[in-house]
Amino acid sequence: MTDTQGGLRGWAAGRKGSLSRLRFTSLRLRLVLVFGLVALTAAVSASGIAYWLNREAVLTRAQDAVLRDFRQEMQNRAGALPAHPSQDQLQRAAGQMAASSQRFSVLLVAQDADGNTVYGNSGGINGFALEDVPESLRTAVAKRQQVTDANKEPYHLYWQRVTDNGTPFLVAGTRVIGGGPTGYMAKSLEPEAKDLNSLAWSLGIATGLALIGAALLAQAAATTVLKPVHRLGVAANRLGEGKLDTRLRVSGTDELADLSRTFNNAAEALEQRVAEMAARDEASRRFVADMSHELRTPLTAITAVTEVLEEELEAETGSMDPMIEPAVRLVVSETRRLNDLVENLMEVTRFDAGTARLVLDDVDIADQITACIDARAWLDAVDLDAERGIHARIDPRRLDVILANLIGNALKHGGSPVRVSVREAGETMEIQVRDHGPGIPEDVLPHVFDRFYKASASRPRSEGSGLGLSIALENAHIHGGEITAANSPEGGAVFTLRLPRDASQLTEEDGGGPENGQSGRNGSGKEGS
Repeated sequence: MTDTQGGLRGWAAGRKGSLSRLRFTSLRLRLVLVFGLVALTAAVSASGIAYWLNREAVLTRAQDAVLRDFRQEMQNRAGALPAHPSQDQLQRAAGQMAASSQRFSVLLVAQDADGNTVYGNSGGINGFALEDVPESLRTAVAKRQQVTDANKEPYHLYWQRVTDNGTPFLVAGTRVIGGGPTGYMAKSLEPEAKDLNSLAWSLGIATGLALIGAALLAQAAATTVLKPVHRLGVAANRLGEGKLDTRLRVSGTDELADLSRTFNNAAEALEQRVAEMAARDEASRRFVADMSHELRTPLTAITAVTEVLEEELEAETGSMDPMIEPAVRLVVSETRRLNDLVENLMEVTRFDAGTARLVLDDVDIADQITACIDARAWLDAVDLDAERGIHARIDPRRLDVILANLIGNALKHGGSPVRVSVREAGETMEIQVRDHGPGIPEDVLPHVFDRFYKASASRPRSEGSGLGLSIALENAHIHGGEITAANSPEGGAVFTLRLPRDASQLTEEDGGGPENGQSGRNGSGKEGS
């Protein structure tokens, strides 16, 4: 049963592939259609011309032979009759005329000695009759023409093709010059019609064979032309997937070979350019990382000194000179800001280098948010709407960094109270941070997560580093989540964090490779920029 299902799936896949190759927008189908239309047009035109020429030749040859024989019989037989023949004489003459080599039907019309119209029919009483002759032909035959230098005879032979019950006939008529009967002739053209039908069928079959041959030729030509194009498409897809060493095999000197050479040159140039950019990017990341590490040693010493100065500022002895107190406070503040900047730069470097890892733990989201708010003394300024019991397997330290940045930015740039709400949505959870400030300008919204971006160009120096929201977004991405920023219709900015309930299901490509381990709550997350 499994083999049967596999065979059916293989057949369906093959048929789907064939249909996809012959979709109406495919170049292969268009080539086949163009070849087919050209071949059909040429074959139909040639067949039509050949049929028309043969038809005229066949009909003219048969018609000339019959008319020539009829004219001869009229001269020999009807011309030998008296001016006023009897019906028996007409009947006998008609029979003799009909016995000629062409075997046509004859009708003779004359007036006897008493002035009565008499008829002679080669087919008897039910044979060829005057009513079978078109009236226009009878009128033309009976009309006497004026004799001139150009027209030597008063009467002429006239003919016409008619169809009776689907059978074509040649009908002709003339009058004996100098007095005598009028003769009409009817000759069936059915043999010639059958020959022409056979010719039409032969030409139709030839047209069909030509169309099939054109389709096969078009298929072969399309395969020859499209195979290099297909290889070029596959190579372009591989190049788009990052396989920059992709190259095409070049053979020949035609336009497709030139296209393959152009592609190879472009791919080689792109590979060199990307390698140069990667090298410069790696050097830049290494520089930032080395600089951050080098700054940590003097910053450690400076931080220790500033802690002593800060203790002196907070002491009640008043040992600090009031004249230098503002300068000392500025040094303490800027040292703390510089320390945060170095830590953020090191974190950004880890993200860029792809070395950031998750240390997962099962946490209660409500407890985690409460711990983040409590560690920063924000309990009075934040309204939490989160039910206990919503658990997730995530990295608690990185979630704390995300929350600290989002809530800190809402408190700093928005307006109190800041509301934090948590909702479940199947395998994901949603944490929303909303303030009651003026909101984010529309021209700023697309850039709020950009590194070192600050909304006010007139205030480039501020307490933040411009990296907080960018680091928060990277921490969301490494969990397989996302952060979006928008303005609430009721006023204020809204930041929405969406994270999976279980980040351990991420692959190396999705989340940077989660690691198993335990981590306690960390209240040292960076405040928003």
